[in-house]
Amino acid sequence: MTAQPAREVWFLTGSQGLYGAQTLRQVEEQSRAIAAALDAVPGAPARLVWKPVLTGSDAIAALVRQAEADPACVGLIAWMHTFSPARMWIAGLNLLRKPLLHLHTQANVELPWSTIDMDFMNLNQAAHGDREFGYVQTRLGAARKTVAGHVSDPAVASRVHAWMRAALGRDALHSLRLARFGDTMRDVAVTEGDKVDAQLRFGVSVNAYGVADLAAAVDAVDEAAVTVLAKEYQDVYRTAPELTAGGARHDALRYAARIELGLRGFLDAGGFRAFTTNFEDLGGLRQLPGIAVQRLMADGYGFGGEGDWKTAALLHTLKAAGAGSPGGSSFMEDYTYHLVPGSELILGAHMLEVCPTIAAGQPSCEIHPLSIGAREDPVRLVFDARPGPAVVVGMADLGDRFRLVANEIEVVEPLEPLPRLPVARAVWRPAPDLRTSTEAWLTAGGPHHTVLSTAVGAEELSDLAEILGTELLLIDRDTEIRRFAQEIRWNQAYYRLAGGL
Repeated sequence: MTAQPAREVWFLTGSQGLYGAQTLRQVEEQSRAIAAALDAVPGAPARLVWKPVLTGSDAIAALVRQAEADPACVGLIAWMHTFSPARMWIAGLNLLRKPLLHLHTQANVELPWSTIDMDFMNLNQAAHGDREFGYVQTRLGAARKTVAGHVSDPAVASRVHAWMRAALGRDALHSLRLARFGDTMRDVAVTEGDKVDAQLRFGVSVNAYGVADLAAAVDAVDEAAVTVLAKEYQDVYRTAPELTAGGARHDALRYAARIELGLRGFLDAGGFRAFTTNFEDLGGLRQLPGIAVQRLMADGYGFGGEGDWKTAALLHTLKAAGAGSPGGSSFMEDYTYHLVPGSELILGAHMLEVCPTIAAGQPSCEIHPLSIGAREDPVRLVFDARPGPAVVVGMADLGDRFRLVANEIEVVEPLEPLPRLPVARAVWRPAPDLRTSTEAWLTAGGPHHTVLSTAVGAEELSDLAEILGTELLLIDRDTEIRRFAQEIRWNQAYYRLAGGL
């Protein structure tokens, strides 16, 4: 995948000339210090870039235009250090389309009780100025996240970083080109969707290609390149003996490597960072792509099975949002349940396509029959998912809008080994419990294809939904079915009314 330039978040500070040049110099010094302190917090997903203090409408509008035109800038953080009359922000906010975070902070942690005077009060009045700024944002209906507290508080930095990750996800989605090989699985409803509306709302461009185009790219791959990649498989993974060089099934491994090289080359040549396949439409391919899809997902590409372009776009978005964070994100599907009272669990998997970024250990490279697709046995990576907190999230097209449905979960080790299940898989305990979570998911119309992520959580998803102007229904430890159903009804009314204004 083509490397992306470093992403930036711009730090804006509001003030005015009322208090004189000396005060503005102090504002600049303290603003630089706040931005530097926030940028220095470990784990920042984007570089924070300080911008000169803003004191007038023309300067604010000009800077917003620069931000909108700069592909490196993924969002803005604004802080009113003193009192910045908010009418001067109206023109700039009306131009802004990129994500906005309102940071409500101040330079000092403690008040200097024994020395505080009116000079200090005039300089340090963010408590005053940010209320003015908050009002005008609300008056304009500006989408934003508001974070209050001193930047030395780890909770403040954590919330800012979550928003940054959401802004990175929005940036990835906004410029995403997605390739669909074939159509959706026949007679399946939830994988369908309005591609025009998706491009209008999110920026993603969904493009259809015949499987013959992919098969031609696969057939054209150089044999020497296949040899190199097949050896890489054997070096990186625990490889079944029959697949290794000289083994009875080594040709299958080489063809799997050929698929990866052809698919990767096709995507890179077209600038695609997400794709779909369909086991019902494999054309001239000898295998359903397995290890190829898994390794491409590990490199940040989005993927959806059976033509599910919405999940492919969502996966790439969350991979961009979670880049650099511990954990990973994968295409996933709730497959079957463990319904023993008191220890209910969900076993998730897919035919072959689960991303190794969520693996608990070194994956095993294996070959097994596949009862669907009517092709040769496909090569795939087999593993259990790493235990820990995670989310599963899916996107559905409701006709008048898109809806995200998410569930906080805890990935756990399988209760027993799974020696006869030859696919990568995850076992999890959903919050608040399996009965409530599944009833809520079904009531919400959530899809059966999802993204499982251990790299992003509920806060990043909430920020992303706010940035995109998209509905999010979150199932967590506090979910109660009656209230959840009421939330769905309230949302239905809100989005229909808002859409008609």
